[in-house]
Amino acid sequence: MAESTPSALRQKTIYSIFVRNHTKEGTFRAAQADLGRIRALGTDYIWLMPIHPVGKVARKGALGSPYAISDYRAINPEYGTLEDFAAFADAVHALGMKLMIDVVYNHTSPDSVLWQTHPEWFYHKPDGTPGNHVGDWSDIIDLDYTHTELWDYQIETLCQWAHYVDGFRCDVASFVPVDFWKRAREEVAKVRPDCIWLAETVHASFGDLMRSKGLRCATDDEDFEAFDIEYEYDIRELFEDVLKGKKPLSAWAEALNGQETRYPANYDKLRFLENHDTERIASFVHDPKALAVFTALVFYLKGTTLIYGGQEIGSTLRPSLFDKDTVLWDWRRAELDGRDLSDLMARMSKIAHEVLGGDDTFQAAADDERGIMICRRDGLHPTLGIFPLRGRDAVAAVDLPDGTYRNLVTGQPVTVSDGTVSLPGCACIIER
Repeated sequence: MAESTPSALRQKTIYSIFVRNHTKEGTFRAAQADLGRIRALGTDYIWLMPIHPVGKVARKGALGSPYAISDYRAINPEYGTLEDFAAFADAVHALGMKLMIDVVYNHTSPDSVLWQTHPEWFYHKPDGTPGNHVGDWSDIIDLDYTHTELWDYQIETLCQWAHYVDGFRCDVASFVPVDFWKRAREEVAKVRPDCIWLAETVHASFGDLMRSKGLRCATDDEDFEAFDIEYEYDIRELFEDVLKGKKPLSAWAEALNGQETRYPANYDKLRFLENHDTERIASFVHDPKALAVFTALVFYLKGTTLIYGGQEIGSTLRPSLFDKDTVLWDWRRAELDGRDLSDLMARMSKIAHEVLGGDDTFQAAADDERGIMICRRDGLHPTLGIFPLRGRDAVAAVDLPDGTYRNLVTGQPVTVSDGTVSLPGCACIIER
């Protein structure tokens, strides 16, 4: 684990914006107008998906993936100018938030500036042509980090952007040498001492597959030497199996507990229900009450919380990475359907900031028959979280003295009688 990682990061919320699809205009200026609302959710960090120009060769879709970058040192002209980006960063900071941008250092577009100027810095197939190690990523070519000059260029680029931003989300970080990230962290700290580093690590099965082919793919333990926060992809596949009814809830609870014993004491996993690479949580969880319970739970889990733009209205549309596909901000429908999660997210963020401690210990258990997750956090403010994930009225056994407590989520009283509590299909967090 990065020794300087502050445990308070576990109390923070990150909000992810895909600039192209966040607004109908698809620009920094248009997204900037939405920052006040995003801040009101309790957001601490804005993460912008890649802001750089997209390659044209081998492009997928009409506009191409933002992860097929042609120039790391330029701004995507569809989004605006460098001045527009700087104004966006200033607006984020003025609202008391911090800004992260995406770093896509495993690969570039086939027509990138680096390919045109330094083709020797790329992986070449046996026939001498550039390629990549993941076949269906047909719109990109892989960089080759055996070239130390590439390290210098990439780190210089990071230092340039560090004058504007407070952190980096690093795409498929596991495929880039850990020693590169460690050196990058040291150099960027000279420009931005409190820079935050978030690693998109890979799904456990994908990592195993890459390593079985003899390819470099760092483990989560190795990446924690350089990064402050990592994706929870080590247990994501299990979580999705639970959503699909393939695995019991208790299996996920056990996996969460396993993270507590596997990783260093100050480990920080990014907790999310969805991101731009996954299906929307609302496409799995259809009942609005159940969706609210899942949302409360993800904030309660130990780690930094991620919200993906559109999640707060229970959107089921996963925006395309390759075309214009604007989030449908249908607030009226969200309110009528009970899917507007904005107030809940704001309350949960407040609980995370004020009650849940960065140094808490965490333990989860599950009632598979009733679909209830029961979690404990112990620290300065010991709490018990009860989450009936089916969104139905439920009775749960709890290790609490009989009496009346306050549900921090709803503000309503909760009665424990004979070691059980009855809940009206909503999440409950009690200070013990």
